[in-house]
This record gives sequence, C-alpha cells and structure tokens, in this order.
Amino acid sequence: MSCTETVPHTTEASGGVSAQIARHCLLTRTRQIARVLTGLYDDALRPLGISSSQLSLLVLVAEYGPLSRAALGRKNHHDRTTLTRNLQPLIAHGWVADGEPGGDGRSRALSVTQAGRALLQTAGSAWSTAQQRAASVLGLEGASALMNIAADLPSATV
Repeated sequence: MSCTETVPHTTEASGGVSAQIARHCLLTRTRQIARVLTGLYDDALRPLGISSSQLSLLVLVAEYGPLSRAALGRKNHHDRTTLTRNLQPLIAHGWVADGEPGGDGRSRALSVTQAGRALLQTAGSAWSTAQQRAASVLGLEGASALMNIAADLPSATV
C-alpha cells in the first residue's frame, strides 16, 4: 500500500484497520515529526524563557501586526483556546501588547513591544541553531519538501 492509498475496510486482526493506520497514517507521522522538531526548537529557546509555539506567534505579530486575535488565529491555523494559551505568556512578559478595544468594543489589536523586538533579536541565534538541527534531522530533501508543503497549504486572509 502506498502512502496515499486509502485504508481498506477489513476487520482481520493481523491486517485490520488499526494495523493499516499504525503503518500508514499521515497524521500520525506528521505529529511525530512535529514533536521531534518542537523539541529541538524548545530546547534551544528554553534559556530565553519562550517556547517555540510562543516564538512563532511573536514572529507573526511582528510581521503582520498590529492584528486582532482572530486574524492571528486564522493566519496560523490556531483555534481560539490554543491561541489564548500561547498568547497569555507573551502579554504577561510584556513582549506583546494587547491594544484598546476596537470599534466593535471587543477586538483588540495585538502588537509587538520594544521588549518583544529585543527578544526576537536575542532569539535569532537560538532559532538559527535549532533550524540547523532540524534541517539535519529532516535532510535536505525532507526540509525542502516540508517547506513546499507548507507553502501550498490554504492560507487565511488577515
């Protein structure tokens, strides 16, 4: 069975659905890869007091902000709960500012503070180290394929 074939409908214990999923599930493999890569970046960023998930959000706010939480969530394909959980430490540390309510009285524009910009500068070296390690784990073809897949994902408008 190739990696793109569907799982056959069978209930045999030795070749059942669970065996097929265990061997061929793209989601399972993607999550395994994500956990390994997340660990590499988190290890490099830990001395700075920021996680890879938080750094990703900080970078997005720096690149696209000021923007609302909803726009940030769409940009990074985050659900509201995950976004809030990862955004709270950025605001608490003073790296991201949560602006005044907008015209609708609810949305607040997020923006990077001076402290956040300083952290981004400091984090550059740690990120670069993690990026090199991740590229080594994935190999040149794997890293290139991953970047191409990410570039082809549906994008949300901000």
